Amino acid sequence: MRYYSTRNRSHPVNFETAALTGLAPDGGLFIPENIPPYPAAVRSSLGTMRFHDIAFETIKPFVHPEIPDSQLMDLVLSAYSFEAPLIPVGDRLVLELFHGPTAAFKDFGARFMARAFSWLRRNEDRPLRILVATSGDTGGAVADGFFGIPGISVTVLYPKGRVSPLQERQIAGLGGNISALAVEGSFDDCQRLVKAAFSDKELQKRLVLSSANSINISRLIPQAVYYAAAAGKAFAGRVDDDGEATPRLVSRITETEPEKTEAGQPISFCVPSGNFGNLTAGLYAMKMEAPILGFIAATNINKTVPDYLATGLYEARPSRPTISNAMDVGAPSNFERMSAHWSYETLRQDIRGTSVSDLDTRKAIFRVREKYGYFLDPHGAVGWEAADNLVPRSSSNSGPLAVLATAHPAKFAETVEPLTGPLPVPNSLKQAMQRVPEFLTIPADLSTLVEVLETL
Repeated sequence: MRYYSTRNRSHPVNFETAALTGLAPDGGLFIPENIPPYPAAVRSSLGTMRFHDIAFETIKPFVHPEIPDSQLMDLVLSAYSFEAPLIPVGDRLVLELFHGPTAAFKDFGARFMARAFSWLRRNEDRPLRILVATSGDTGGAVADGFFGIPGISVTVLYPKGRVSPLQERQIAGLGGNISALAVEGSFDDCQRLVKAAFSDKELQKRLVLSSANSINISRLIPQAVYYAAAAGKAFAGRVDDDGEATPRLVSRITETEPEKTEAGQPISFCVPSGNFGNLTAGLYAMKMEAPILGFIAATNINKTVPDYLATGLYEARPSRPTISNAMDVGAPSNFERMSAHWSYETLRQDIRGTSVSDLDTRKAIFRVREKYGYFLDPHGAVGWEAADNLVPRSSSNSGPLAVLATAHPAKFAETVEPLTGPLPVPNSLKQAMQRVPEFLTIPADLSTLVEVLETL
C-alpha cells in the first residue's frame, strides 16, 4: 500500500514512512491510495470470526509488505487482550470501547501503533520522540501503549485544567519514558504546537519526531477493526454479554449463548466526535464493505462538521469547553482526511450530523440510568441524545443502531455521579487513581516547547 499527502498526491510513500513520519512534509495528512474491500470469504464471515482475526484482515492490506503476515498477527495478539462488546441497552445497542487498560477507545489505536513502531524501528539506533496533543483520552492511551517500549519516548501536551483528574493521572502518572506538559490554553493550542514542532526543520534535524494523534495513519487504521467486528456481529443477529467493565446496575452475563437480534440488516453507528479520527475509521470500515448503513456524527457545541454537513461550508473556529471535554475541538484535523477521500455529496450521504448541549448531555446521563440502569459517560451521552434526536423510535426499517461508548463513565465521575449516584469502577481505573501526576506547565508557545523538548 502507498500513501500520499492530502495536499499533494505526487510523492507517495510506503506505510513505514507514513507511520513514522506522522505528518506529511507539506503539513498534510497521509491517506492510503485506496481502501481495499474485504475478500468475499472474510466479508461473509465477519459475524463469526474472532476479534483478532478481524483485526488481522482489516489491518493487513494497509501495512503490507512492511509488516509480514506472521509478525502482524503477533502484533495484534499482543495489542488486544480485550475486545469491544456490542450489548443491548433498552431497544438500542451500545458498542463498548472502554475494556482496554485506559478505559477509552484510544487503546485500540495506541496499543497497535506502539507495537508497530517498535517493529518498524527494530534496527534503528537513534531514539524516537513521540509528540502528541490530547483533549483527554488520547494522552492516557498513548502513554500506556508506549510505556516501557525500548528506544521510544513520549511527550504528551494537554490543556491545563481541561482534563479530568483521572485523565491527568493516566497522562502524567507513569513516569519512565513518558513525560507530560500542561499547556496554558485549549486543545487547539496543543494541537497547533505539535503541528508547528513537526514543521520546524531545525528541530527535526536534532530530534527524531513522530506523532500519535489520529493524524497518524497507523493509529487510525486499527480503529476500523471494532466497526467491522460490530457490524458483522449485528448483521449475523448477535450481541454480546456484559464484560467486566460494563457499567450496568444488573449484569447481563449469562451461561447461555448470546442474545439474538434481527439478522440480515446493516448497522448504523452514532459516533461521539471531536477530532473526527474515530468516524473516519468507521468510514474506512464501511468502504471495506463491512455491513454498515451509515453514521451519525454527534458533537457537543463544537459543531464545525455538523454545520459543514448542513451548509457545505467548512469554518474552523476556536473550541469551547464542555463537560464532554475530549470532543472540545473547533478545528478537527481529520476533516482534511475526510474531505480528501470523499466529496461533500458522499459525506452527506453517509453521515448525518447534530450537536448536543451540556444540559441535554446531563439529561441523557440521568435518563438512561433511570430507565435502563446503564451508566453513560458525557461523550456517550452526547451520542445517545443525538440518536434520540435523529432516529425516531417508530422507525422499523432503518436496521440496528449502535451508540459508541468511547470512555468508561468512571473517568468522569465528577460529572456523572451527581446525576446517577455511585458509579461502578473497573480495575484498570482503580489502579490509575493511585498514581501521582508529574508534569511541567508551559505557555502555548513554540519556542518554550522546543526548549523543553531538548532538555527532556
